[in-house]
Amino acid sequence: MSRPTVFDLSGRTALVTGAGSGLGTEFAEALADAGADVVCADIDAGAAVATAARVEKYGRRALAVTADVSREDQVREMVAATTAEFGRLDVLVNNAGIADAHPEPVHRFSSEDWHQVIDVDLHGVFYTAKHALAVMVGQGSGKIINVASMWGLAGSSSVFPIPAYSAAKGAVVNLTRELGLEYATSGIQVNALCPGFYRTRLAGGAYDDPDFVSAITAFTPMGRIAEAEEIRGPAVFLASAASDFMTGQMLVVDGGCLAK
Repeated sequence: MSRPTVFDLSGRTALVTGAGSGLGTEFAEALADAGADVVCADIDAGAAVATAARVEKYGRRALAVTADVSREDQVREMVAATTAEFGRLDVLVNNAGIADAHPEPVHRFSSEDWHQVIDVDLHGVFYTAKHALAVMVGQGSGKIINVASMWGLAGSSSVFPIPAYSAAKGAVVNLTRELGLEYATSGIQVNALCPGFYRTRLAGGAYDDPDFVSAITAFTPMGRIAEAEEIRGPAVFLASAASDFMTGQMLVVDGGCLAK
């Protein structure tokens, strides 16, 4: 295939969870720019609508859906709304996630915070993959991009302790391997995107803290924090025919952190 064709998503339908902010908005816009129609799902209804409006500026169809991915009933309805509107589901970006609200070592970590993060970052990924795969198996094709983290492949405490987030993302990494193998002969590729430090609001106000910014900049070999829009290229690669012979793999985009 020619270079323009291999990344072309025209005629495809994508579902992006957590599309209302941060990397989720970038994923939605990137896929629309590549030609896909996009379902923008978020727990914040207004944010989902705002991202859908951004998708439409690319001349693509968009649907805003309100969903809490930690609730399987809402995930089921989200996927049903996607197929009802577009008739198919070609690309899932399993992005919705939260960070540890109060980073602490395990002996001081709140059990309530633990369950909240695991419910969204792991159970939500499972529920969404489960219901998307039911559609994709019927089609005989599909792409799933699970958004993990470099902290799914290494411990975070050399920088800060985030035990629930690290545990959830580590589980997402191995779930990705498992799903990649399970569906390798079904025309479905399942891979994970593992970002490093990207400038979003996932960390609350952390990027407004000069000491935090200084620490993570020093930790990153490239000596800078990535802008959110820099995630677009890796996302389109995993969503497109460019990655057709790749499954069960982790694409790490971390400025060199895990190379150390």
